[in-house]
Amino acid sequence: MAVLLALVVAVMLVGGGIFTLLAAVGVVRLPDVYTRMHAASKAGTVGSGLMLIAAGLHAFDFAILARAFAGFVFFILTAPVAAHLVAKAAHHAGYRLSRHATCDEMRDHTKK
Repeated sequence: MAVLLALVVAVMLVGGGIFTLLAAVGVVRLPDVYTRMHAASKAGTVGSGLMLIAAGLHAFDFAILARAFAGFVFFILTAPVAAHLVAKAAHHAGYRLSRHATCDEMRDHTKK
């Protein structure tokens, strides 16, 4: 049973590390603030959540696992709201979309 738990924790840690690495690469390589924010909020949340749950499982204590799960729920609830507010503030400040973007649905709402 201990080997199975260690294997699950290892897979979750490696998966979380991969998601976090992809979030970092996305922040560096993507063309505009909106796609960078999207990469950081989505992949970063999944990566940190996987690693947090893995740490809770590795501790093999229900109280620590419950705290890790509460932290994961906090990430899930706050990351989309923060990403939305960052994107709205960036658009309001005048940051343009990349040239590859097909439409700007917020354009008409900011003129009012």
